[in-house]
Amino acid sequence: MITNASDWITRNVSRLRTGPDAQGKDAAGAKGSAAPKRASTGPRPLAERLEATLRRNGEALAPRALRRALGELQAVIDPRISEVEAGRRAHGVVQWYAGRELDERRDVWLLMSERFAPDLNRVSTARDHHQAAMGTADEPQAEVHLRRALVSPRLRLLQRFAIEPEGMRFLVDLRAQLLPHLKGDRRLLPLDAELEHLFSTWFDVAFLDLRRISWDSPASLIEKLIQYEAVHDIKSWADVKNRLDSDRRCYGFFHPRLPNTPLIFVEVALVDHISEGIVPLLDEAAAPVKADRATTAIFYSISNTQDGLRGVSFGDSLIKRVVETLQAELPRLKTFATLSPIPGFRSWFAKNAGVLLTRLDEKRQTELGRVVGSLPPTAERVLAAAEEASTLDARSPVRQLLMNAAAEYLGRATAEGKPVDPVARFHLGNGARVEQLNWAGDPSPKGLKQAYGLMVNYLYDLKRLDKHRALLAQGKVAVSGDVDGLFLKG
Repeated sequence: MITNASDWITRNVSRLRTGPDAQGKDAAGAKGSAAPKRASTGPRPLAERLEATLRRNGEALAPRALRRALGELQAVIDPRISEVEAGRRAHGVVQWYAGRELDERRDVWLLMSERFAPDLNRVSTARDHHQAAMGTADEPQAEVHLRRALVSPRLRLLQRFAIEPEGMRFLVDLRAQLLPHLKGDRRLLPLDAELEHLFSTWFDVAFLDLRRISWDSPASLIEKLIQYEAVHDIKSWADVKNRLDSDRRCYGFFHPRLPNTPLIFVEVALVDHISEGIVPLLDEAAAPVKADRATTAIFYSISNTQDGLRGVSFGDSLIKRVVETLQAELPRLKTFATLSPIPGFRSWFAKNAGVLLTRLDEKRQTELGRVVGSLPPTAERVLAAAEEASTLDARSPVRQLLMNAAAEYLGRATAEGKPVDPVARFHLGNGARVEQLNWAGDPSPKGLKQAYGLMVNYLYDLKRLDKHRALLAQGKVAVSGDVDGLFLKG
């Protein structure tokens, strides 16, 4: 949380600044005092292309088309027109954009990013006034002026696209297509920052509806579950019907402007114990448990559906809302846990196997070495043996090492005080704890590729969520006694 106005100013100016071209042009595209010089190599700057007559090889929109597109975008934020007319003009741009190829769309992104930036002279003046006013009675008003100066024409442009019913879908899809290009073209960063900021407000959980998705839901909605399921692929209509059976629940967050598409959804199994593997939960032939007799809710899949909403967090709120809904419906439920993949474990183990081997005592090194054919055991031999994880019995030294390593990975491997595993980072950040490691929890090719088939239960102990969050803030991960017993000594 930003508690200081100066911090807020610095962060926003750095995100919205677009580079030398922004210095020489105002938000409407007027020519500045001096156009930037083009580098000897690389693409022509947008400013130079707008002033040119001919298109060069590799450029998408010709200069004339580029200028026309800029004019159409500027017309959307004309202060003399009504919101209704602004929405109509934005709709026209959307229709034109829909017929453009990817390279042409990139030119539109550049126009939005570079030609609709804040007026840096105005920002500089307002910032100077704010700094001069700090500590005086004029500071609040100076901060207001500075905040207003930082509001870019780009923000107004994006807001006006959202006036039309399909405008939200247009913006979400635009960002989804934009995101893969950010590393290769930093000129697009301001547009991405503006979209992420808007989406964080527009898709706040206060404006989302929690809805249950059942077998009685429209077929078009159930098809979206099949399309967007990201954890355990849905193989057939029988599979999805099983996941929506009487002892299963599926809930999603919906936005009024995207009414038929869940932004994120969670699949829940109602059982009588903490599940150790995914196969029984997805078994279509298994007899359903009576929902009103279930004591445990297992969250076994959480899927985001919109790439364009990356960075907008509502998964933690989804779980909390679902827990509240389930408790109201089924009072016997006392345990809420996940059955989760460990997607980063295999690659982490490959990098750290050598270090982990040095932490084994002499007896374990000898036992492991005899099995892998190397005394002392080497990381290379251990990794080769781990490839046969699905055949290892409970007494296998290789299997025991993998369990130790998984505990180390989930309970001790952190970066900047946060778990390195993305799924662990999500659940532990919500206040869950690492409860139980499950050998062969997911024997599918995907499960073996991610974590040698291992899965983990994160327990949501509703009375200790805040305590676990506090521990994580100190760089400590909350784990059960069983997981703590798997940590390597030394």
